[in-house]
Amino acid sequence: MSPRPGSTETPTTGPGTLYEIVRSDILAGEFGATALLQELPLAQRYGVSRTPVREALARLEHEGLVEKAGRGHRVRSGTAEDVLEVYEARIVLEGQAAAGAAERRGELDLARLRHLHETVLAGETRHDAERSAHSAWHATIWRASHNRTIETLLHRLTAQLRIYDRGTQETSHDLEQTRAEHERILAAITDRRPEEARGAMIEHLTRAREVRLHRFGSEA
Repeated sequence: MSPRPGSTETPTTGPGTLYEIVRSDILAGEFGATALLQELPLAQRYGVSRTPVREALARLEHEGLVEKAGRGHRVRSGTAEDVLEVYEARIVLEGQAAAGAAERRGELDLARLRHLHETVLAGETRHDAERSAHSAWHATIWRASHNRTIETLLHRLTAQLRIYDRGTQETSHDLEQTRAEHERILAAITDRRPEEARGAMIEHLTRAREVRLHRFGSEA
């Protein structure tokens, strides 16, 4: 496990701050599936004592991003069943978030959604960048729902999905379908049609779930 660039010069203080940094590194794929996350090496990597590392790992384990492995932890690897369970919860919650956004979104929320959508439509060809924009678009809908409980739960669920299928790449056809589905959701939110927004989001996420499960099956 190589030292994090700059960690010895700008130590991280506070378990909350360290938790966010380690979480971000996990979601970015900084730790491989076989990497052992232990307190001392992580403390050296991030330039902190072992106590905030221990607390950060406990929070990440509670969140479902890491699990105990021998004398340390490792990033969780999900099964097709795990993906299905997460999607079942996400579909219900994000359908409600879309309906809530249609009812309570402000003009700033709408401007952010339009900007992210137009950024993708402008011709961004890198799949990783486009996928990142799509993730930000969904997160903006959660925020626009103005329901902090739903927003917090969705951040947790989607983080689990990211580590479960880290290697998944959408095809060009998948991305085209995603763009079209996003347009329908955005139109319903813009026109304040909550039930249409809910239905469009449920259809969108149901298709995404089937794509992921199909890929799990093809890799088995």
